[in-house]
Order: sequence, then structure tokens, then C-alpha cells
Amino acid sequence: MSSWPAMLTLVRHGESLGNVANERAYAAKAEDLDLAVNDPSVELSDLGVRQAEALGKRIGDLAETEQPTVVVVSTYVRAQQTADHVLATAGLEHLPRVADERLRDREQGLLDRLTWYGVRRRYPEEADRRAYLGKFWYRPPGGESWADVALRIRHALGDIRADHADERVLLVSHDVPILMTRYVLESLTPQQAVDLSGQVVNCGMTVYRRDSNGLALQVFNDATPLEDDDQATVTAHE
Repeated sequence: MSSWPAMLTLVRHGESLGNVANERAYAAKAEDLDLAVNDPSVELSDLGVRQAEALGKRIGDLAETEQPTVVVVSTYVRAQQTADHVLATAGLEHLPRVADERLRDREQGLLDRLTWYGVRRRYPEEADRRAYLGKFWYRPPGGESWADVALRIRHALGDIRADHADERVLLVSHDVPILMTRYVLESLTPQQAVDLSGQVVNCGMTVYRRDSNGLALQVFNDATPLEDDDQATVTAHE
């Protein structure tokens, strides 16, 4: 059995135009998001770029023995752009980089781009089914449950362990995949994972270090690189 990476740092992408559209839709109690592109193509907002640069500055200031040696990134545009800005600001563009579609955001299927105002209005039976099954197990038609995301995260972590043993891995992904990584690595219950929902900030860092038992959580959702930067507001869009 191969060794785990020496360090695994999970980063959520910076604020995206989808995050902004979602917040505006809920503020207006609209049924759907004003968003012209599909979810994989959503780009970072200007603030999201600044957040990624703030994180990149922090990573660039780390001792060389603490900096990542390999980067694994969701294939969605907002995650790829986040990695671009983080690495460019840190001066680490030369690092090996792997795109992994298993790290993509949770797929919403039929409910894509709808707020819960829209779901209740257009698909009341789905709102009832979600209430019955619960957040972890509910799978929208054509979409994924949190449990489905956990399955692909298990496979991705297995490959990271096999391919990047002893490396310091920077993993750039999305809020639910990051929570499902905690679920898998820490053997959380479904309810414990759901209780963390809404807490993962844009460009927040969750850091694991290898010990004798595997990977041990060191810090969850560290937003200090953003808090210390005058240009980077902390956001936590769910």
C-alpha cells in the first residue's frame, strides 16, 4: 500500500459569477439564476480573482518545505482559474498539474440554476422528496446526491494516494467535494458532514498532514490569507 501525501491542502475556488448570481436571486426571491453559461463554464468574479491572488501570496510566502509540490484541480473553469491565479501569484506555475473531473462540483440535474423558490414553485414533489430523504441522500433527477459525490471523491483520493505519495498536494475544488473529502478522510457521519454545510469560504484552506494513522486534519477553512489582504473580502456562498 502506497503512503499518503505528506500534506494535502484543500482549497475552494474563489467567488464565482455563479455565486454572485445565486446571492442576487435569493435576495430578490427569484425562481432562477440570471446566468447565461452552464455550470462547468462559470468564471470567477473580480473578487474571486483577488481572493485567489491573496491565497497565492500566502502560499508564495511559505517556506519551500511547506509549499505544494503538485496541484490537482477540478476541471470546472472557476477552479482552473483559481489555480492559475494562486500559482502565478505564488511563483509556482512550474508545478506539475493534474485536472481531475471527479473533483467537480455537485451536479444539480433538473434543478440546475433554480433557487428553492423556483423548486417549490415548479417541482413541489422534489422539494417534498428532499425534505423526506434529507440533504445528504437526496438526488435531484439527472443530478447527484452528496453520497454520489463522496463515491467519486473516494476514487480520486485513492489515485492521489497512489500517484502522489510523499508529495505536498494542493487540491482546488468546490464546497461539497471538500466536505466529502473530510467525510471520507475522517469517517464523519452523514449528519456531521451536512452540519458543516455553508462554512467553506471561497479560497479557504483546509490542511491535512500525514501521521502514523494516515492524514490528520490540521486546520479547517482557514481564511486568514484573505482577512490579511485589503483587497480580498471573505465570502462563503453555499
